[in-house]
Amino acid sequence: MPAPEQPSLLDPGIVAPAPVSARFAAVAQVLVDMPLPHLDHTFDYGIPDALDEAAQPGVRVKVRFAGTDRDGYLIARTSGTNHIGTLAPLRKVVSPLPVLTPAVHKLARAVARHYAGTSTDVLRLAIPPRHATAEKAVLAQPEAVPELPTSAAQLPALAPEERSAVEQAPLPDPTGPDVVLGPDRLAHWADYPGGAAFLRRIGAGDSPRAAWCALPGRIELGGAEHPHWAVAIAVAVLATRAGRRDAIVSVPDARDVATLGAALDALEIEHVVLTAEQGASARYRRFVRALTGRTHVVIGTRSAAFAPLPNLGLVVCWDDGDDLLAEPRAPYPHTREVLVQRADLAGAAALVGGFARTPEAQLLVADGWARSLQADRAVVRARAPRVIAPGEADLAREGEGGRARIPAPAITLARRALAHGPVLVQVPRAGYLPVVACARCRTPARCSHCHGPLRLDRADAPPQCRWCGRHATAWACGECGATAVRAMRTGAGRTAEELGRAFPGVPVTVSGRDGGVLDRVPASPRLVVATPGAEPPADGGYAGALLLDAALITNRPELSAGVEALRRWLRAAALVRSSGDGGEVMILGQGAPVPVQALVRWDPVGHAGRELSERQELSFPPLVRLATLTGGSGALASMMRHLRLPAEAEVLGPVPVEDTGGPDPSAEEETLRTLVRMDRRAGDELSVALTQAQAIRSARKEPGTVRVRIDPDHLW
Repeated sequence: MPAPEQPSLLDPGIVAPAPVSARFAAVAQVLVDMPLPHLDHTFDYGIPDALDEAAQPGVRVKVRFAGTDRDGYLIARTSGTNHIGTLAPLRKVVSPLPVLTPAVHKLARAVARHYAGTSTDVLRLAIPPRHATAEKAVLAQPEAVPELPTSAAQLPALAPEERSAVEQAPLPDPTGPDVVLGPDRLAHWADYPGGAAFLRRIGAGDSPRAAWCALPGRIELGGAEHPHWAVAIAVAVLATRAGRRDAIVSVPDARDVATLGAALDALEIEHVVLTAEQGASARYRRFVRALTGRTHVVIGTRSAAFAPLPNLGLVVCWDDGDDLLAEPRAPYPHTREVLVQRADLAGAAALVGGFARTPEAQLLVADGWARSLQADRAVVRARAPRVIAPGEADLAREGEGGRARIPAPAITLARRALAHGPVLVQVPRAGYLPVVACARCRTPARCSHCHGPLRLDRADAPPQCRWCGRHATAWACGECGATAVRAMRTGAGRTAEELGRAFPGVPVTVSGRDGGVLDRVPASPRLVVATPGAEPPADGGYAGALLLDAALITNRPELSAGVEALRRWLRAAALVRSSGDGGEVMILGQGAPVPVQALVRWDPVGHAGRELSERQELSFPPLVRLATLTGGSGALASMMRHLRLPAEAEVLGPVPVEDTGGPDPSAEEETLRTLVRMDRRAGDELSVALTQAQAIRSARKEPGTVRVRIDPDHLW
């Protein structure tokens, strides 16, 4: 029977490990791929002589565990064991390729500890399933030639005056012998005080960390236009390669990956793309290339954060407020936190950026972990579009035209902008009428079968349930008996229909979930209706933009509603031409004044500072460590019985969990949620206590599940 990982020999009462049996070449400490928290440690197995050469740390193995063949990773080889009895042998070395590097294993343990999860759960996110054909194809390619270190990489050993001289010199670019990181490349960071110095330090082998607020705008490079943010990141990667180190860039979605990839191609920077959406062969082939040093730059979505690059010099997290960067699988790590921990463990430079700034990124600055990189106000005013936020008094002066969803001033702005190019219209909701109610008494319309909310997909279609999908062909209001419905929320489809009537002869295009996301739009006059995150770039930039239904975003009962609203607005407004080129943005719908004014001033740093200050007073994340425990009433009660919290921990709840999408017919008991919070400086104590409580429940096979999330991205 395999033995669990033993305590340190320094602990009292622990005897020295017994030598391995003569029938084994050595002892393998194996992390078995098991989802149970109480089994999240290594077990000892004997290494037969036939597997001695292949059984090296980091390889995948097969072992017998509880009567079943299980996958695992060989963590270490030892000459002895504390196990009493006969060791079970390794059954198989799946591949001699060590896919689990010490750096990634250490990162996985740190992430699991932070999020109260298990190492095996993290490793499932970090290491893709093996694809034998892809592995053989990559290993058959010639190995990369090791690069000799440059004088820039040896800067820490130089005298201060020598160091300064080298920092001011152009840095070599390994993508071409005659190309240097000269003034033309540094100019992309010149608008940010300290930006050029940030690049020089990266190229010199240092590890600066920065929270970056990117400017809007596009740059001509390689015969094509690229967003400024993508070019700036590509230049930072170029500086990293000049210092003979590797780089990882994580972005929210595939569109951002393609945008960044085009900028890297324009600078002739070799790279690979790593995303979870790739096929098994493609993803594993790129993973092995990074693992074996055949590539030095990896870009991608969440999974890229774990890329096994051997000489990491820079990690970048772009648009860290996007919820796509929050992993939906246990233990629910956020990419920003993974990369921050990785930068610490690897001694690498870090860049956390976006058009907006999150409270979490601002806290990195407040703690001194990162420096703030932002442009001066004069530069921001020159590069950003003019933003207009008409108030209720302004619209009241327009009479009937001011009370419409798209009021008269917005129609005037759109007509003015259409004379010079396309106009973007951002709508928070997809669909036609995503929420409807009784036309007479305004009671929300509900399905007669499952009581789910109804929606309209077309003007001539019957209402349809958003939960069970049934068509309510004979719907009648349960309160007053009326059979007509009215809109409570207007989606992108209905908005496009209304704009088509208001602007006859002008093409209206929808970009979003229902009609597909457009890659880009031409520079000719047209109206582009898009949902947040689906806004396509326009050739030459949009001449204007309308941001509708602002209150729908800012009034959501979520802690991060204002932060998310500003992030969405800034990302859309960044696609509009600068104020000097006539670009105008109007925000409508009477959103919360704080994020609206931050948009008007284009001041994401000020908004993040204010948000952080308010959360400090209210004891909200990220100023405190907060855990949510969600599960059935019985399972949650048992979890709380086993939970040994520090005295300063505060427990809130339990409370019933509100519906978030539909009924669960399999649920036999009420679902509850409990919050636990404590000072973030003692956050590790909370994570350890939660991990131990889960391990006790797992070992005792107690029924029910409890989902534990540390510092969730959404809290309501």
